[in-house]
Amino acid sequence: MAWAAAVQLGFLACGQSGTQTPPLGAATGGTPGQVAGASPSGGSGTAQSGNAAGGAAGAPEAGSGGGPEAGGLGGGGSPGAESGAPTGLLCELLPHPERSFITDEKPELGFISSAPRQTAYQILVATSKGSLATDQGNAWDSGRTSSEQSIDIEYAGAPLQPSTTYYWKVRTWDAADAPSPWSEVQEFKMAASLGGYSTPRAPVEQIPVAPVKVTALAPDHVFVDFGRDAFGWLELELDAKTAATVTVRLGERATGTSVDLAPGGSIRAATAQLQLQPGLRTYRVQTPKDTRNTSGEAIRLPAELGVIMPFRFVEVLGSPVPIDAGMLRQVAVRYPYDEKASAFSSSDSTLNQVWDISKYSMVAPTFAGIYIDGDRERIPYEGDAYIQQLGHYSVDREFALARYSHEYLLEHPTWPTEWKQHSVLMAWADWMYTGNTEAIAHAYEVLAKEKTLESHVGADGLLNSAGLMDLVDWPEGERDGHALKEVNTVVNAFFCRNLQQMADIAGALGKTSEAARYDAMAKKALAALNQKLVDSTTGLYVDGVGTSHSSLHSNMVPLAFGLVPSERRSKVVDFVKSRGMACSVYGAQYLLEGLFQAGEAQAALKLLTSESDRGWLNMIRAGATITLEAWDAKYKPNLDWNHAWGGAPANVLPRFLLGVTPLTPGFGRARIRPQPASLTQVAGTVPTIRGPIRISWNHPAGLAPTLEVSLPGNMQADVQLPAELTTCKVLLDGTAAQLSVEDGASWLKDLTSGEHQFSCP
Repeated sequence: MAWAAAVQLGFLACGQSGTQTPPLGAATGGTPGQVAGASPSGGSGTAQSGNAAGGAAGAPEAGSGGGPEAGGLGGGGSPGAESGAPTGLLCELLPHPERSFITDEKPELGFISSAPRQTAYQILVATSKGSLATDQGNAWDSGRTSSEQSIDIEYAGAPLQPSTTYYWKVRTWDAADAPSPWSEVQEFKMAASLGGYSTPRAPVEQIPVAPVKVTALAPDHVFVDFGRDAFGWLELELDAKTAATVTVRLGERATGTSVDLAPGGSIRAATAQLQLQPGLRTYRVQTPKDTRNTSGEAIRLPAELGVIMPFRFVEVLGSPVPIDAGMLRQVAVRYPYDEKASAFSSSDSTLNQVWDISKYSMVAPTFAGIYIDGDRERIPYEGDAYIQQLGHYSVDREFALARYSHEYLLEHPTWPTEWKQHSVLMAWADWMYTGNTEAIAHAYEVLAKEKTLESHVGADGLLNSAGLMDLVDWPEGERDGHALKEVNTVVNAFFCRNLQQMADIAGALGKTSEAARYDAMAKKALAALNQKLVDSTTGLYVDGVGTSHSSLHSNMVPLAFGLVPSERRSKVVDFVKSRGMACSVYGAQYLLEGLFQAGEAQAALKLLTSESDRGWLNMIRAGATITLEAWDAKYKPNLDWNHAWGGAPANVLPRFLLGVTPLTPGFGRARIRPQPASLTQVAGTVPTIRGPIRISWNHPAGLAPTLEVSLPGNMQADVQLPAELTTCKVLLDGTAAQLSVEDGASWLKDLTSGEHQFSCP
């Protein structure tokens, strides 16, 4: 049988232009049959029929334009380019700008340079492919431009015209002054109205997913497992001889070979009646609308998308014809995604499973074209969005959706104090991972006036939360007994970090006096934090002014942000380790960061692979394939099964276990600090805007360890060697490495692009 390959569906939100709405991929024909059906929540479902859709079954996932092995990271405009040509083309951070509309009159262009050290580039922009075929840029020919720049290159040609399509390509020169071949051509479309500020994003896609298993329970009854939970709908292709009614059950959870229709909490299940008509037809099963996530502050989906729900399992009952795998498709709706852009494997099978569920959790809930909290509410929240932002950066070379979500939240802020503070974290991360300052420039006034909360600062330099709504953690039972006080240690740790980041942001924007002011505020707040919010007897942070209680949160957040003085660090670290996972899935982000920042990788690894009910393995055992909203239903009875904020390992493993973070905006310089702990083998690919960084650690029992690092072109890195590798005279690519020692750790500074190996003689 035939199924439609992936199609794109564009939509507008929060007043932003930049996408269009192509038609849905599956055509419908005949007279749709609709019959109301009952759902567990009392709603009704319908089914819609249509002619079978064309296309090839088993089509590759949309957006997967070749992974790291293929040299086409991120699907960015360069499949089939000659060896040595630039790849990974971006326009306004989009790998496929032809699917959107660009409003920026001077869009930023970028690419992955194949030269270990690029010395120049030439960009051609034209109004036709024909012009580029003859190496003519009738809109812009940059000429040979002496520069190492390969990202954030502002268009500098003739004025771009509204409603016009342009094409561009690029070549580079290396240190030997040899030119590269030209890249493949990338297309971008200008919007009907240009100017002003907006962030374009790609349209969401519909991905047909085949079942992994179909179990016949009776001649007219099948149970179907699609392998993973996904937001979308079910399509069936049936050739009925006569009219008939079929019952369809869908859900996220199963009991044996039955869809669990009463799964509890906000776990989804639905039932619909499908009215069959004679002949071969494709039917879309219509599930009931949930009023909570389709009203109020919930993100609206375009009407033509219809009602979607998350599901993995299906039962079909009463079918007049036998059903096999070729007759069913889960149509998954999500933002474009290159699954091959990132990779992770290790000698610990549990850790590998934790990576898999966390990675998928960064992309599966993107069906709304914006980061949301989960299916129960479908509302963006800053804390959720920040964890998903870091995770999305870590699993794909994708930056636009995080920026769009951040800017939506600037206009639609939510209630917790720390969520306001997370907007500063999101702005800073955007700048560091993209190297582009447009977003921080656009957000600066809002960040300064609303997110730093300066109106709540006391004479001592600390924030007073009177009139605010501090969160600490959620649900309330995950706060480790934290005593809420007006001067709150958790809030003030975020405040210190925000001030440090605002100093960086102001400096990047040329606001030198503001940068100096924020720097002075940060130092004052930090001094007060470490004077007024510390128990002098225990050396631990207390929860706030007026209490002697010390919670995990009041200590792990300062540890994660590097705020703990060296003389007290061991006491704080020991306490944090002693508390275990006494926080929520959200709090786990900062607990794991704090442990890795303190060099306690083994303690972090123990939590990551825990078999208790407060770990990711518990989610997997329960049958989830997207991370849960909470560790278990016992801790949050109304939890849903599709919360990206539960997927902290998606960013923690690349950023801290593999150790890959940007030292300068846009990854011109990277910091690589692998912390493999007891793992004998770990390897991974981490996407960056300049191309993939690859790390491989091997330490077989009884043998000397090796560390391999591969850097893309136009990048340098400072590498901290794992302690196990510093017991010998370290070799770098076969010759003695020139190491420096800082705080007891061995570093190799200024590692250049290319593949390198650290080893023992």
